[in-house]
Amino acid sequence: MACPFLDDPIDEGAALLRRELRLRRERILRPRLDVLSFPDNDLFERYRFSSNSISYLHNLLKPRIANVTRRGRALTSEQILCVALRFFANGSFLYNIGDAEHISKATVSRSVRKVCLALKSLLNSFVAFPGHKPVKAIKEEFLSIAGFPNVIGCIDATHIPITAPSENEADYLNGKSSHSINVQIISDAAHIITNLEAKWPGAVHASRIFQESALSKRMENGEFDGLLLGDGGYPCLPTLLTPYPDPEPGPQQNFNEAHCRTRAQVDKTIGLLKARFKCLRHLRVTNPTRACDIIAACVVLHNIATIRGEQHPAVQIEDPTEDHVHPEDTQDGRAVRDIIGQKLFSDLSNPNNQPDQSNKDE
Repeated sequence: MACPFLDDPIDEGAALLRRELRLRRERILRPRLDVLSFPDNDLFERYRFSSNSISYLHNLLKPRIANVTRRGRALTSEQILCVALRFFANGSFLYNIGDAEHISKATVSRSVRKVCLALKSLLNSFVAFPGHKPVKAIKEEFLSIAGFPNVIGCIDATHIPITAPSENEADYLNGKSSHSINVQIISDAAHIITNLEAKWPGAVHASRIFQESALSKRMENGEFDGLLLGDGGYPCLPTLLTPYPDPEPGPQQNFNEAHCRTRAQVDKTIGLLKARFKCLRHLRVTNPTRACDIIAACVVLHNIATIRGEQHPAVQIEDPTEDHVHPEDTQDGRAVRDIIGQKLFSDLSNPNNQPDQSNKDE
């Protein structure tokens, strides 16, 4: 009979045997995917980019995301990039992305974080107001839509749903009683995002986001020669025009129609962004800072995809968010709106959509 104060020699021997077997167990390595071997259509479905654009992104981000070692079969920089792109495009749970890419959930999380920070560091290079084109070209592109002059951007806000954060949860409750980040986006007529504000909780109103932004102060100081177009959730300012709340037939109604057709470009841009990167339909993160980093990364990728002519999924334009706050218009803003309406849109009341010829000499 074994002494109760000593280890059982049989149990000790079994433990040694089990340790020995574990040490000698063959390591099973799952094969990694060769991403660029897929056709472009398959790459678009998985990553939202063609092989040429993935190579471009890899060359751009490699210095910022490459692992310093290959020990333990560490992912290559190309694999890290594609894991993150798959997350942005799919928006699924991390373990689903890991199963598809043959890696662990923890590795997916680290890859997404690394690529997010790398893309965020390039934000000022790819998102610049009023854009990388000459200002005259930007105005002409907007003018060709509905004849609205001197426009250099269209502004709108969109809510990106997030998981309820553990701190200051009430601040992130929007008007629909769901948690979100309220994101301000300005775009040009080619659906390139030229300004981004992605740091405000969902409870903050769109007009306050603009008023607190650096761009608002730069426009007030006359740094840019041009106008922004926004919806009724913004105040009518000399540099930001909104539609007439109750337009009268004639110039005011014509103004609103041209304003709506021109401002629709930012609605389509937001629709393109969310269709291309489905993770923005609901970010499954509880840390608002990380959510904002993902939003910034997706905006940079959207601009790169747009500039490189990448295809995009079918766009579904969201219904405008109900806005219960109506900021007061400024006197100067209303004056600018009236001048444009009277000078440029009064002739549209002519049934033939031609200037009135009755006062001209025969």
